[in-house]
Amino acid sequence: MASLSALAFTMRLLRGRWFMLYGSFLIMSAAGATSIFAVYSKDIKARLGYTQEQLNTVGFFMDLGSNVGIHAGLIAEVTPPWVILSIGAIMNLGGYLMLYLSVAGRFVSEAPLWLVCLYIFVGANSQIFAHTGALVNSVRSFPGSRGAILGLLKGWIGLSAAIFSQLYLPFCADRSSDTQRLILLVAFLPAAVSMVFVCTIRVIPAPQQPVAACREIRAFRCLLYMSLGLAIYLMVAIILQKGVHFNSTEYGLSAGIVLVMLLLPLVIVLREEAAAALINDTSETTSNSQQALTVDVATGELTTAPEAATAGMAKKPASAVVRTQSSLWPTPVPRGQDHNILQAMVSVDMLLLLAATALGVGGMLTAVYNIGQIRESLGYPQRSIATFVSLVSIWSYLGRVTLGFGIDTVLVRRHNLTCPLLMFVVLLLAVPGHLLVAFGVPGSLYPASMVIGFCYGATQPLILAIIPELFGLKYYSTLSNFGPTVCPVGTYLLNVRAAGRMYDKEAARQRVGNDMAGKVATCIGVRCFRESFLVIAVATAAAAAMAAVLAWRTWEFYAAGKTTMGEDNGGVVGEV
Repeated sequence: MASLSALAFTMRLLRGRWFMLYGSFLIMSAAGATSIFAVYSKDIKARLGYTQEQLNTVGFFMDLGSNVGIHAGLIAEVTPPWVILSIGAIMNLGGYLMLYLSVAGRFVSEAPLWLVCLYIFVGANSQIFAHTGALVNSVRSFPGSRGAILGLLKGWIGLSAAIFSQLYLPFCADRSSDTQRLILLVAFLPAAVSMVFVCTIRVIPAPQQPVAACREIRAFRCLLYMSLGLAIYLMVAIILQKGVHFNSTEYGLSAGIVLVMLLLPLVIVLREEAAAALINDTSETTSNSQQALTVDVATGELTTAPEAATAGMAKKPASAVVRTQSSLWPTPVPRGQDHNILQAMVSVDMLLLLAATALGVGGMLTAVYNIGQIRESLGYPQRSIATFVSLVSIWSYLGRVTLGFGIDTVLVRRHNLTCPLLMFVVLLLAVPGHLLVAFGVPGSLYPASMVIGFCYGATQPLILAIIPELFGLKYYSTLSNFGPTVCPVGTYLLNVRAAGRMYDKEAARQRVGNDMAGKVATCIGVRCFRESFLVIAVATAAAAAMAAVLAWRTWEFYAAGKTTMGEDNGGVVGEV
């Protein structure tokens, strides 16, 4: 009997809501490989003989692939999650494996630029499928904790680059300048993780008992503390690795500690699934003798299930009407109600959000993708590249979890610190980070990496929170991928056209002056990125101004408490 009960609990665990969330954590932790592009970009540039503008073109197509995800959202609307995850795994393996073979020179002829761009586009676009499968199904399964879910899941993406750095170092300790194996790791690891959890990720209805909701909040706090512990360890590890020479064995030990810390959330999963089983058994024994109690979010009162249902219908007749009248035509829809794609596209609020995202996030991504070349131009040592990438990754994680959890706190709601207003503050904070890069003060790249990483991470949950708050939750799978689609516009203008061209112009001037014609363009000095990052600072300030306009336009809407993030929205949560 004991063995049968243990087997039953194991099957319940593997099919449970919390194990599904743990699988989403691991998928997201392996699905942020674009952030580590700066580590192996120098190999692409050197082995394929690219100029900085050509390398930035490759980076642009990577950014295009990692942000254009409307098709993934549309597929997710009509297919089960395992289809999304399987497509992503195949694309990831195919795209990055072909990139590795090209950089390693395994083909008879050198791959042309357009083909390398295609490889990295396919590989990066696979991450959209992983994000959509993991994030959307987790939001649907935990509708009462969307801010925490967005912060945690996006936070794990932020840690992805630092995790990859620790895992590949044991294989490259004696050849720190050779990053081809990192590309191979990026090809196999995310695909393998997605396939392991391909049957686990799905929508699992949340329990209705109030005690389950209280436990849910405490569990998310524990998961937050565990992820913070991993971030702190990664920070300590990169500081030690920067100051002390590690051999392969020591790097392997560090990687082993990271893997153990990735397994720690299973403790919370086991605890919560055991508690959920007990709560369900208790509720079944009492279901015939009393009605289930629910909490009214607006009043804080306990009501019976029929009363709550009646109250919910009475409080939100307008949203029900909107859903029945929804059509494909872009007819005006009030803020907070369900918008389809066309209705969202013609909204002034969406246009402001997209413009601020394109310029603000596009500028930050330019810094992230060029951190390797910035390091080289300012004279930092070669092995510091992993340090800078890890700093960006860890502080990106801190930005994601801080804002993800912050938008649900009482302090934020009490002072009406709306998501658009927080977006304005974050974008404004990024401007000094860009100026630190532009002026190249000795040692300033370390704080610049932290500031830019934090601000980039903070924008991610804010964008994902603003979209359902203003445009509803019914089409969240598609609209959540629609927002980031404009990021490549900003990176093309600021990364390829501005940073790439200005870098090559300065590199050409130095090459002529030093009689180095014909060699790969390498620029040294503060002037390499000064002008381009001054342009990026101005563009980011303009993005902050657009976010301020959006905050002003939506102030009364938020003050009236009409957002969908903290409430049921008349049944929309159940339909997402």
